[in-house]
Amino acid sequence: MLPKSKVDHLEAGYTGPGLTEQAAQHYQTKYGANVIPETRRRPLVGILSRMWGPTPWLLEAAMLFEFLLGKRTQAFFVFALLLFSAIDGEIQEQRAQKAVGTLHRQLTVTARVLRDQQWQSRAATGLVPNDIVHVRAGDIVPADLAIISGTVEMNEAALTGESKTILKEPGNTLYSAATVIRGEALGRVTQIGVKSTYGKTAELARTETAPGRLQKLLFNIVRYLAYVDIILAIILVIAAVFRGTPWQELLPFLVILFIATIPISMPSSFTVANSLEAKKLTQEKVLVTGLTGIQEAANMDILLIDKTGTLTADQPKVGRITAFGSFTPRQILQFAVTTIDDTAADTVSVALQQAAVAAKLTPLKRTAFTAFDPATKTAQATLAQATLAQRLILGSPDIVAANATVPANFRQELTVLTQQGARVLAIARQTATRSEIIGLIELVDQLRPDALAAVNAIQSRGVRVMLLTGDTPLTATVIATQVGIGARIGTLADAAVTPLAFNGFADVYPQDKLKIVKKLQSLGLVVGMTGDGINDAPALQRADVGIAVANATDIAKSAAKVVLTRANLADIVKVIDSGHRVYRRMMTWTITKLSRTAQLAALLTLGFVFAGFFPVALNLIVFIVIMNDCVTLTLGTDRAWPTRLPEHWRLGHLAQIAGIFAGVWVAVGLIMLWFYLAVAQLSGAKISTLMFLYLIYSAMTTIMLTRTRDHFWEYAPSKLVGWVVFLNIGLATVLALAGLVTAQISWVNVLVVMGIVVSATLVLDQVKISYYRQTGILGTEQKDV
Repeated sequence: MLPKSKVDHLEAGYTGPGLTEQAAQHYQTKYGANVIPETRRRPLVGILSRMWGPTPWLLEAAMLFEFLLGKRTQAFFVFALLLFSAIDGEIQEQRAQKAVGTLHRQLTVTARVLRDQQWQSRAATGLVPNDIVHVRAGDIVPADLAIISGTVEMNEAALTGESKTILKEPGNTLYSAATVIRGEALGRVTQIGVKSTYGKTAELARTETAPGRLQKLLFNIVRYLAYVDIILAIILVIAAVFRGTPWQELLPFLVILFIATIPISMPSSFTVANSLEAKKLTQEKVLVTGLTGIQEAANMDILLIDKTGTLTADQPKVGRITAFGSFTPRQILQFAVTTIDDTAADTVSVALQQAAVAAKLTPLKRTAFTAFDPATKTAQATLAQATLAQRLILGSPDIVAANATVPANFRQELTVLTQQGARVLAIARQTATRSEIIGLIELVDQLRPDALAAVNAIQSRGVRVMLLTGDTPLTATVIATQVGIGARIGTLADAAVTPLAFNGFADVYPQDKLKIVKKLQSLGLVVGMTGDGINDAPALQRADVGIAVANATDIAKSAAKVVLTRANLADIVKVIDSGHRVYRRMMTWTITKLSRTAQLAALLTLGFVFAGFFPVALNLIVFIVIMNDCVTLTLGTDRAWPTRLPEHWRLGHLAQIAGIFAGVWVAVGLIMLWFYLAVAQLSGAKISTLMFLYLIYSAMTTIMLTRTRDHFWEYAPSKLVGWVVFLNIGLATVLALAGLVTAQISWVNVLVVMGIVVSATLVLDQVKISYYRQTGILGTEQKDV
């Protein structure tokens, strides 16, 4: 009879007792847990480190200039701005770590260990020296092990940097964090934790939060603003020379001009936006190992999907059985189940055993048995027959056919089965006089129930889905067609030349998947990759968005940026949508930063050129910078929605729309300045207050304008953004009415400025919509999401 529960042959063959739980606790008290202690940076150290670097140096230099020029109040405000940015950045990083911290609790390495004479799965952190551990293909070695039995092929790249496999046999050592590529073995734990050869067993989650394209984006934003600043600074200096303005009066404004250019709040805003989405995804059972994986998902052009275990359940079932000659399908199935190891847990053995149990068949008695050998791609069994010695051979049809006689209709039947995308096994009977193929067994790989819906949902986001598989082109074509990917399946040679002409690629080896990812990336595409096995790990690591599915091996999870914790491929859509929301928030930040900085710099410069004085007092400019940064820091929490197309950082387009905003606001500001000087004949102090209000009001409405590509009133901001905008407007109004840190003005003047800003906002809103439509970057928005 077939056993109802299988026992691994290595575990069954081990006669040692293993450790008792009491002994294990004694060892753990003596040696500690099998972990590498995390180095936690103190908050104060984190804050100080954020005050060291190119961006802080610029602010510190500006602060020093202000102090030397006797502008101690302004110097204090610059210092406050720098300190606030450092503190906020540290707070947001701590929040981000908490958002992804769940991963460390849910993605722990597990180990198969013998305790109290029972094999059981336990967290690797509880291993102690002398524990007996069982490792299999796909496992990360949880501690240093001395092999007792079994043979494995290892990848020790984590130790040596070399990806070649190394054969390990009894007596050899398996090193912590190395990966089992093939085979299985029992080993005795020799070293754990910090004393192991490479003590990073629990480092599955790659929590590196260094921004992906953020540094490049930051550089480009600073570059755009620097161009504006340099041009305006030259104009300012020339005007000052002609007017005879003392350099002591001019220099502080130049310093503040460049301070306003520095994107101080951008890293914090990105971190806020990413960590917010990471927390949401965690609640949706999607774990993010690196925050940049979220923002990259919005830009994803192509998603490469592995077949086995991703689109299919990797649980094939016996389908059609073809018997040749005088044999029957029941006999073929009985012969096949006789050739397998009844304790094996591989998918083929399980499928044959389940079919035999359903048919109420038992294996025949055998006198000799050779388990499936990957080198020969066959399994063999010798039957205990008194009249005629027989050997049964089960394996690949081509391999078996090369050493046996094939029936006349063998190729025809084989073609019929393979054209349906099935995996086919051939079984041959060998006697003293002849060897002949007597049957074919179809193994049908079952599609995951959510595969079709998930692929459709991903494609609906404008992401092209391509299939990668090691199976034959026929099998790949059938699966790809069934899930709606397409029927154009190519080879590796096709992928190297015209990858975009195909819907997927078959006969792909692990190194081939990596080549395909690199090829697509070389075409300027943002590439995502899903997978579950060891063979997917290199491509998952290389991909812009590597996604490990729920049943992935440890090494696949460690290579991916995103891990699905439940068998639902549609969760990938949630990652994409989260990326879109991050993009929307950061697009708002970028446009407003470019627009507001250009507006402030141009208004100061042109005001000086035409009026002979700076239209806004220096201390108020510092206020403007701080107040603007306060609201932009909250943009990471703003309400946002995904689109139906991949997003890309078209900074040129964003700079154009920001230029339109800045141009209109500067024009309106200069008209106001002319009116206050020539018509109203107000004092310079009151003009400074009015222009201060104008800059604050227009900055807040610019944020509202850039949040959405439709009319700004159609989509409300988050409560935090709304409240900070309201408080900024309220604070500026109170300062102006009360005459605090600036000259006092009347309610009438305040209402006039508000009216001007509201009118300009309505005009700019229509201009914005027209611009997006004309440039073709309006996008298809999903406000119901």
